[in-house]
Amino acid sequence: MSRVILLCDMNSFYASVHQAMDSKLRGKPVIVGGDPAQRRGIVLAASYEAKKYGIKTGMIISEARALCPQAIFVSPSHRDYAAFSSWINNILREYSDLVEPFSIDESFVDITGCLKNLGTPQEIAQEIQARINQEVGVGVNIGIGSSKLVAKMASELEKPNKIISLSPSDWPSRVWPLPVKELFGVGSRIGKWLNQIGIKTIGDLATMPVELLRKRYGLVGEVLHCSAQGIDSSPVDPGSMDVVKSVGNQITLPRDYRGLEQVKVVVLELAEEVAQRARKAGLIGRRVSLTIKDPNFFTESHSKVLSYYTDITQELYEMAVFLLEQYWGNKEVRARLVGLTLSELIPKQEKQLAIFSGQEKQERIDRATDLIKSRWGRQSIQRAVSLTECGVYDGR
Repeated sequence: MSRVILLCDMNSFYASVHQAMDSKLRGKPVIVGGDPAQRRGIVLAASYEAKKYGIKTGMIISEARALCPQAIFVSPSHRDYAAFSSWINNILREYSDLVEPFSIDESFVDITGCLKNLGTPQEIAQEIQARINQEVGVGVNIGIGSSKLVAKMASELEKPNKIISLSPSDWPSRVWPLPVKELFGVGSRIGKWLNQIGIKTIGDLATMPVELLRKRYGLVGEVLHCSAQGIDSSPVDPGSMDVVKSVGNQITLPRDYRGLEQVKVVVLELAEEVAQRARKAGLIGRRVSLTIKDPNFFTESHSKVLSYYTDITQELYEMAVFLLEQYWGNKEVRARLVGLTLSELIPKQEKQLAIFSGQEKQERIDRATDLIKSRWGRQSIQRAVSLTECGVYDGR
């Protein structure tokens, strides 16, 4: 039996939540942004009324204000966003027990087993859309397809508050002409490489020899080739969010940092924060990823897999410094934002002990600092570099 899957994508979710909570904001250009004084003056979300003025996510707030002086700026409220997301997913679970939250504002719903009792896919989607609009007060785009990939691509074809059905026979005419960067799963780095070798559209990728993709990107290349042809057999997994996939943190700096030595201070502070969170969750990981956004908002990320699993601050820091020196060391690195992530996680009780590694001493140090911080607060024990002018978390 062919599957029928919906992808429910909330329209301008953060801004829509504020409009739903405050009737005075409805129909007005609303911009959700941070605090400019803390160098977090970036547009996180904009209502469709604001988007008409050319305002986009990631834009500096001063630019957004210049484009739309009458815009209403509100501070983000992640607790409310999470509550609304949970509310919406509870509505979706009334139609199917196969609901997979994909992000805070997107969810897949497998309605294959519901068609006999609830109606056609279009009728079910219309009812869901109407309920979310009326009960929650948020607009929603719904893509209908035979797989998660097709449903996701359908939901992106038209916005806002649309219901789009995409069949396999529609794929060549409606999806193949799109730029290759719009294919779900194609990141900026892969998209840039594809453009460089003449692959401009999704159709070009679909007809590209799979051997070239496999040679360059391995299994990921094969998956992209299948995706370009509309092939996806991944199930809707209600438990996909139950397992922690990564532990990470990022911080926007109080000023532009210049040079490796300044950035290393932030990397050490992030390593301590991320490692402590992993230890608290009882997890260890082996893939370390470092992200740096420069003053021009260009973001670059690199990662490396360790030969062992760890939750030790020093080991995480050393690998992050290796990435920093390898990929940013030959140029004068300038950073506006730095992020660090530990992924490929497993429970710590599965760790293979290394007798001569010296890890035990480092683990004792980490456990001692964790205990001190839990009892007397975060600033009760600090790295010396955090007291320098480059310290961010505890610096003065």
